[in-house]
Amino acid sequence: MPRIIQSDEIANRVSRMCRDACCRLPADLLDAIRAARQSEITDTGRDILDQILENARLAAETDAPSCQDTGMACFFIEMGSEAIIAGATLGDAINEGVRRGYTEGFLRKSIVRHPFQRENTGDNTPAFIHLEQVEGDCLKISFLAKGGGSENMGAFRTMVASAGPNGVRDFVVETVERAGGSPCPPLVIGIGLGGPMEYACMLAKKALLRDVGRPNADPMLAELEEEILDAVNRTGVGPLGLGGAATALAVHVEATGCHITALPVAVNLGCHALRKATIIL
Repeated sequence: MPRIIQSDEIANRVSRMCRDACCRLPADLLDAIRAARQSEITDTGRDILDQILENARLAAETDAPSCQDTGMACFFIEMGSEAIIAGATLGDAINEGVRRGYTEGFLRKSIVRHPFQRENTGDNTPAFIHLEQVEGDCLKISFLAKGGGSENMGAFRTMVASAGPNGVRDFVVETVERAGGSPCPPLVIGIGLGGPMEYACMLAKKALLRDVGRPNADPMLAELEEEILDAVNRTGVGPLGLGGAATALAVHVEATGCHITALPVAVNLGCHALRKATIIL
């Protein structure tokens, strides 16, 4: 039996989600930062992590953004095949929610209409939406407020198939070292493997939605996550790029099939203020 979901309800819930996510860091992320604070080896690193945690506390208490860059509004949506959106299209409802949330919440608007003309849209739209149809009658909406500092330091490379896990590890380490303090470490590192190039990039960003530190269900990929995390944290980049052990909090790998000739690898860096939220309607 089809289930009708009103577009106004979607817009209202998305508006609230944008404001809440930008002002309240998720519990799994805060727990990972606290654990990194306990194992950090430098005084400077520990002091930075203390300040990050204090900033998160004050932001939540005062309904203020945890970072001035409230980012691009990125959405990953799972829509049940028995769900029907009434009143407006799903895309219009999502964009209306972003418009309300970023305007009413006094969040910084960071989107320009054209890559060269650079005129600000004034309401942080358009949102960037990835839609997947699944079984059931529910609508699952996951949101990432993706700041420019971390997004700008991502990377993609198509490797030869023989590069294997070692090639992936070395590319991720190279990307993190090149980025230095620009993406505001400690990081959550999303890695997408396989597919055509645009699909690998989508997987890398989607990987950031996973609970911080939860391993991939595939033992081979879980082992790769641990290996890359160890290698990244031995670079010495440290919190905010000022040295230390806590360069990354977690590495999340997602993978899919690919062409026999290639090993596509995308790296998407999530900053220490990884703003994310999920709702189910």
